[in-house]
Amino acid sequence: MTTTTLRRRASVRRPILLVALVLGAAGAPARACDVCAVYTATELRERRTGFRLGVAEQYSRFTTLQEGGHEVSNPAGEYLNSSITQVVAGYNFTPRVGVQVNLPIIARNFRRLENGRAVRDNESGIGDLALLANVLAFSHVTEASVFRFSLLGGLELPSGDSERLGDEREHHHGHTADEHMMDVPESGIHGHDLALGSGSVDGIVGGALFWSWRRVFWTAAGQYAIRTEGDFDYRYANDLVWQTGPGVMALLGQTHSLGVQAVLAGETRGKDEVDGMPLDDTALTTVYAGPGLTFTWGTSLDAELYADLPLVENNTGLMIVADWRLRGGVTWRF
Repeated sequence: MTTTTLRRRASVRRPILLVALVLGAAGAPARACDVCAVYTATELRERRTGFRLGVAEQYSRFTTLQEGGHEVSNPAGEYLNSSITQVVAGYNFTPRVGVQVNLPIIARNFRRLENGRAVRDNESGIGDLALLANVLAFSHVTEASVFRFSLLGGLELPSGDSERLGDEREHHHGHTADEHMMDVPESGIHGHDLALGSGSVDGIVGGALFWSWRRVFWTAAGQYAIRTEGDFDYRYANDLVWQTGPGVMALLGQTHSLGVQAVLAGETRGKDEVDGMPLDDTALTTVYAGPGLTFTWGTSLDAELYADLPLVENNTGLMIVADWRLRGGVTWRF
């Protein structure tokens, strides 16, 4: 999805008090233990005062060319392997309010057509830094269920190298007509796919919810990026990423939890622009499906892992699209 914010943990003191209160009032102790353990696991993964450090990874494999939403041949064997590692540092002032910094480290290796020839190359470096604030907007706990809703917002700052956007500008304004006249085959991997940064200051807003009933739970999250014009008069399109799906707590205790989940995730973005003119090879809507695992241990460790396979990939123009991706992260709370 910019795509990644790690969830925070909380102090065990309040969950322990809640366990005592619910156990004392509940008519069915086993159910009360379940819901309190779910609440404890949720608190550990989402809210706790103080510092936290984390790392998240998204690795994507692209080998399929599509034009106008339909697969086409790939005679040059074009491919793109993309690794985005996000280093996250955050601080929660209260169990409800916190801030964090996300620094992406990007590595991409690829094979693509350049002037009609297949060329292998790579791009690596830091991406655009994100500064975010998060607020727990609503929390409700009963004997059988837990419901939490949080909001986030912030800015993405131009710390990444945007040089590849210059290639994109040159291609669309200088060489397109000549290439068509010479019948030079077009590449499905473009400058906007390879640039590490945008050169723009962009807004980010989003939200996430967690609902559980006994051991069954449901999560949903979304994030919307509001783009501005950056380097080389290039403006990335506004971008919506989301994720949702049901799950069950397969292992559940007062010190650890393991959740298994079926996940749908997706992204929708429009057409990028150069000098205010839309580009035909940039709009994309994707929907992925796959399993997910979430794990907590003690009061400090939170980990998650997701595997995504594409169900829907609709695009404009000629683009390379994902075959699969893996996402995961670990957070340590001090």
